[in-house]
Amino acid sequence: MNEASFYTILLWSWVGVAALSFVFLLFVTAPYGRHVREGWGPTVPSTLGWVLMEIPAVLIFGAFALLGDRLLEPATLVLTALWMLHYVNRSLVFPFRRRGGQRPMPLSIAGSGFFFNLVNGYLQGRWLHTLGPVRDAAWLTHPAFLAGAALFLVGFGINTHADAVLRNLRRPGETGYKIPQGGLYALVSCPNYFGEMLEWFGWALATWSLGGLVFAVWTVANLAPRAFANHKWYRQKFPEYPKERKALVPFVV
Repeated sequence: MNEASFYTILLWSWVGVAALSFVFLLFVTAPYGRHVREGWGPTVPSTLGWVLMEIPAVLIFGAFALLGDRLLEPATLVLTALWMLHYVNRSLVFPFRRRGGQRPMPLSIAGSGFFFNLVNGYLQGRWLHTLGPVRDAAWLTHPAFLAGAALFLVGFGINTHADAVLRNLRRPGETGYKIPQGGLYALVSCPNYFGEMLEWFGWALATWSLGGLVFAVWTVANLAPRAFANHKWYRQKFPEYPKERKALVPFVV
């Protein structure tokens, strides 16, 4: 079996795993953050957990970029920069800016995130830098790239702003939870997840790849159930929680 055949089999298998994960997560909320609970094995500080989960996406994608021969192609370089913009922030900036970084995270959750980013980093990085078509400078003016890159950057902006709102809810030394306000929090409970979904649908467009689309589907499979769980949690914890807010997509759901 050559690598192209292996890649195709892995990609379609990954779709099946996404479907199973979506169904599982609708019934079992992953036990980290506000949903942390006992019974999921050994724990690590959540800051360390976040780094462990996300860093493979930087390392494996970066390795494929450096080992391949396409990194200096203008469009490939821009796409690589978009990927790193998200994942350097998610693995090396976001974890250290969070409040409550010593709260426990089950090692099983960190391990599952590590595995996901290992596989996804391979699917995205290997396709862009070796297996997929060469994206030369002309791709930078293609409507799919322009629309996708714009969607990615809008989503990244929504995601990082929502994270900042959550980070600033507590003053130093404060604990507990509050109702977030401002930005898209006026419309949905989880604009951070909505923004991340926009990012990866933008990535799918900008790369014009089946692997990118599978990643976007995986993002929905992972984050939509958690957004529903967070929305339910807010409504149960805060009787005054705004009734007009949706869980994830403004005006929709």
